Amino acid sequence: MFDLDKWQEIFSTIEKNKLRTFLTGFSVAWGIFMLIILQGSGIGLQNGVSNEFRSSATNAIWMWNGQTSKAHAGMKPGRNIQMTNEDYEYIAQTVKGVELISSRYQIWSGNTVSYKNEYGSFSIRGIHPDYATVEKLTVTEGRFINEKDQEETRKSVIISTKVKEALFKNGESALDKYVQVNGIPFKVVGVFDDDDGRDDNMQLVYVPIGTAQKVFGAGREVQGIVVTVGDASPEEAGLIEDEIKSKLAARHHFDVTDERAMFFWNSVEEFQKFKKLFASVSMFIWVIGIGTIIAGVVGVSNIMMIVVKDRTKEIGIRKALGATPGSIIGLIMQEAILITGFAGYIGLVLGVGLLELISKSIDTPFFKQPEVNIQIAVGATLLLVVAGALAGFIPARRAASIKPIEALRDE
Repeated sequence: MFDLDKWQEIFSTIEKNKLRTFLTGFSVAWGIFMLIILQGSGIGLQNGVSNEFRSSATNAIWMWNGQTSKAHAGMKPGRNIQMTNEDYEYIAQTVKGVELISSRYQIWSGNTVSYKNEYGSFSIRGIHPDYATVEKLTVTEGRFINEKDQEETRKSVIISTKVKEALFKNGESALDKYVQVNGIPFKVVGVFDDDDGRDDNMQLVYVPIGTAQKVFGAGREVQGIVVTVGDASPEEAGLIEDEIKSKLAARHHFDVTDERAMFFWNSVEEFQKFKKLFASVSMFIWVIGIGTIIAGVVGVSNIMMIVVKDRTKEIGIRKALGATPGSIIGLIMQEAILITGFAGYIGLVLGVGLLELISKSIDTPFFKQPEVNIQIAVGATLLLVVAGALAGFIPARRAASIKPIEALRDE
C-alpha cells in the first residue's frame, strides 16, 4: 500500500541533506556509467577488428611474389621471384591439408569496361573458382566462375553490383549480355555483392585466370596464391605454411629464411592472436568494471552508515512515540533504494547516450558500433541498489534495536 506520508518524509530528508544525497548518487551513477563505457568501447574495438577478418576466410594462407634479400646458391640478392601456374598446380597436388586454392592475376588500373554507350574504369582480376569462397563473395545473380570457364579459357566475366549499376541502366538484366573489357567482348555470367562493402572488391570484374593470362599477355604468371586449411589449428596451419614456403624456396632457388623473397600472411595465426588479445581486453574491462562497481558499493555503504549514525537520535524519538523497529528499518531502506535506483538509472542513460553519440561520430576500420549488453548494465544497477539497501539495513537494524533513552542520549 502506498504511504504518502512516508515518501514525503523521505523527500524531506533528502532535501535537507543535499550534499550527502549527491555523494551517494554520484558514486552509484559513476560506477554504472564507467562500466557501460568500458564494455561498449571494448565491444566496438572487437567489432572493428572482427569486421576486418570477416572480409575473407579466417583459415587462409596468402602468398605473394617478392624480391630476394639474401644470396643463395651462388646467386646474388635482388632477384624477383615470380610464381606461375605450375606453382599453383604443385601446391594443390603435393601439400596435405589444403582445402581450397586459387591463384590471382590482377590488372589494377587503366581498364575500360563498357556496355553500349556506358563506360567505366574498373580493375580486372583473374582467379580460380575457389576464390569466391575465400573472399566471401555473394553471387546475387547467375553464377561465379566455374571449372569449365577455366579449362576452356572462356571469356566469361562476373561483375559487382556497382559495375552493373554503372553499365546497365533502368534495371536492365546483365546476365548473358556482352560487355567490352579493354575492347574484348566478355559474357556476363553473374553478378556478385560484397557484404562488407569493400571498395576494392566492388570496383572489380572477375574473369577466369587462364583467360586473363591469355588475353592480357601474362603468359603463365600469377601475382599471388591463396589456400585455405579447413579447421586446422594455428599450429597445423603454421606447419602447412612452412611446407609451402620450403617447396617454393626449392622451386625458385631462394633461401627459405629470406622473408622478402616471398610474402606470407597466415590468417589462422593472426586471427588467433586477435582472439587472445580480445580475451585479455575483455578480462581487463571486467576487472576495471567490477572494481568500479565495488568502489560504488563501498561508497554507498559508507554513506548509509553515516546516514544512520546521524539519525540515531531521530530514531530514538520515533521509537519513543511508538514507531516499530520494522517501520524504522523500512524507512531508511526505502531512502537508500530510491537514491541508488535513481542514480543508477541516470548513469545507465548517460552511458548508453554517450555510446550512441560515439557510434554515430566515430566509424573507423578498427572501431565499429560500440554497444553494451543491457542485461549486464541493468544487473549491475540492481546489484548496487541491493548493496545500498543492505548497507542501510545493517546499521539501521542496529540503531532500531537501541532503547529509546540510549538513542536520545547519542551525540
